[in-house]
Amino acid sequence: MFVEDIFGVIFIFGGVCAILFLVVCLPLWLILHYSRSKRAHRILAREDREELQRLEDHAEELSERVDTLEKILDHSAPRWRRTQTDRE
Repeated sequence: MFVEDIFGVIFIFGGVCAILFLVVCLPLWLILHYSRSKRAHRILAREDREELQRLEDHAEELSERVDTLEKILDHSAPRWRRTQTDRE
């Protein structure tokens, strides 16, 4: 009898703990987990935007360099833009 009572108490205590975990701990853990995940995603998105801005600035600088080189070539070698059909 005494052993059955102990197992009954343990079973009830385990059930109460499981229910408390499912009702309180699990939802709280899920909420915190996904809120951190969203925040990390936003941070990555901001870093990606910064990287894209840096790349855009670099592309503009390269475009300006190409324009400058074309102007120099236009001045020093006016026929440098000839196509392959023009050369033949």
